Amino acid sequence: MRKIILLLLISWAAHAQVRRDETITTYRNAKRIVWQSDQGIEGLSQLLSQNSGQAVLSNEGVVKLKSKKGTLPGFLLDFGQEVHGGLEIVTGMYPGNKPIKLRVRFGESVGEAMSDHGSSATNDHAMRDMEVSVPWLGKIRIGDTGFRFVRIDMLDENQDLYLREVNAAVVMRDLPYLGSFHSSDSMLNQIWQTGAYTVHLNLQDYLWDGIKRDRLVWVGDLHPEVSTVMAVFGDLEVVKKSLDLARKTTPLPEWMNGISTYSMWWLIIQRDWFRQYGDLTYLKEQEDYLKSLLKHLMNKVDADGREKLDGNRFLDWPTSNNKRAVDVGLQAMMIWTLEAGAELCKVLEDVELEKECQNLRNKMLRAKPEFTENKQATALLALAGSLDAKNASRNIIEKGGADGFSTFYGYYMLEAMAKGERVPEALKIIKEYWGGMINMGATSFWEDFDLKWTEGSTRIDEMPVPGKKDIHGDFGDYCYVGYRHSLSHGWASGPTAFLSKYVLGVNVIDKDTVEIKPELGHLSYAEGTYPTSKGILKIRHEKGRDGKVKTTYEAPAGLIVK
Repeated sequence: MRKIILLLLISWAAHAQVRRDETITTYRNAKRIVWQSDQGIEGLSQLLSQNSGQAVLSNEGVVKLKSKKGTLPGFLLDFGQEVHGGLEIVTGMYPGNKPIKLRVRFGESVGEAMSDHGSSATNDHAMRDMEVSVPWLGKIRIGDTGFRFVRIDMLDENQDLYLREVNAAVVMRDLPYLGSFHSSDSMLNQIWQTGAYTVHLNLQDYLWDGIKRDRLVWVGDLHPEVSTVMAVFGDLEVVKKSLDLARKTTPLPEWMNGISTYSMWWLIIQRDWFRQYGDLTYLKEQEDYLKSLLKHLMNKVDADGREKLDGNRFLDWPTSNNKRAVDVGLQAMMIWTLEAGAELCKVLEDVELEKECQNLRNKMLRAKPEFTENKQATALLALAGSLDAKNASRNIIEKGGADGFSTFYGYYMLEAMAKGERVPEALKIIKEYWGGMINMGATSFWEDFDLKWTEGSTRIDEMPVPGKKDIHGDFGDYCYVGYRHSLSHGWASGPTAFLSKYVLGVNVIDKDTVEIKPELGHLSYAEGTYPTSKGILKIRHEKGRDGKVKTTYEAPAGLIVK
């Protein structure tokens, strides 16, 4: 019998599907106590210093919570930075020797962590508000979400609870930051780092859009994220894994995520990825689907060269109710996609399909676009070559500064400004818009943001104040109203890629060649690194008193620098 059982176990192990965790877990103390109830807590500050992860046979240094009739103690911790993961609670030897029930609320803001049932805070995609039982003289780990703040409350009266530790269990990939950026402007430095960190948080099993919500592979959201990955982390397998998941779960003629532009973004990402790394083996794995998708898209253009795309017609949330902007933006996206498609078909040596892409692109360029003052659509037209980028930037995109920018398509507005030789103006808007989030307490960039929200509002790390707006709970739109709004969304990371490309000046021509062409604007110097397919490129630019920029660099072997 033992032999039979052993053989069965060996057979099961041989055929079982085993998935390995590609992340690691680290444990962090809270940085401050934001709030605590008036009664029933002793020694709460101990939680700011202890971090061994081990219960011990001593109650020295424990935090003592005592509930009574009508008094249920609670407290709110700030871990200092947006993180992904959960909570580790270590208990002591409290009277009663039995589990104690707690309510635990995670929040990306103070307001969210303090919010009650029936508010805009939800448990969608990840549990952030739950009741749990903690063991006597033991340890428990709970939660799997995005958060910075945690509120803990006792639920039962006439109970004692001793807490030794309450730590954030931070789950992330252990990745070196191969790319870097430092300049004479500390805010730009912080913005670059915050964008990089936002994407790092979302590099989980797959490359997600958000760590609280939606925790999914949204292909359009991937484009700014992948641009940031290429500037910071280099060639990561999880990018290809995420692109492949989108392909495998979207049989044609379906659109990725149900959105036509998201299938187009998949093609553009494939072009960008190949241009930087030249992985022909991977590209050939996409060939059948890629060509079929191109032909499917080409069938959505009428005889006059205008797109007739079906499915969800979507650019970004702020343009959702602007039909003209969406129509113009989709036309531009088709032109941009056909350019990428032609480039990929040339690599794949499909001369006929390459020519078809080029001819249809030219036909669509001849179709005069409708006029719109929408910044998203105008940026896409400029990038697609349908509008003069300099005029588009001066007359529309820069109008009102950061007014009308969005966290997702703001990246393409910046790209259009750079194409129109308006990088100094772009740097001002980056500081105004993305710096505006940092000034409101952000440690990762948000799903959406409007500078008007900041007027008379409390920061995300402050207790809501009667008579003042809560920057998190009182704003948002569409599917992200109030606390459902994600405060760590990878599509908002565009400035990180932008600063590496236009201030450091690293323009990747192909896997073997880069061009260095910096634009310092108001900066006196900028320096950093960029992970190329050949290794790390180190660069420093210094502006002299005469305004001329002196560039020095160290290139890895085999990299051609122009």
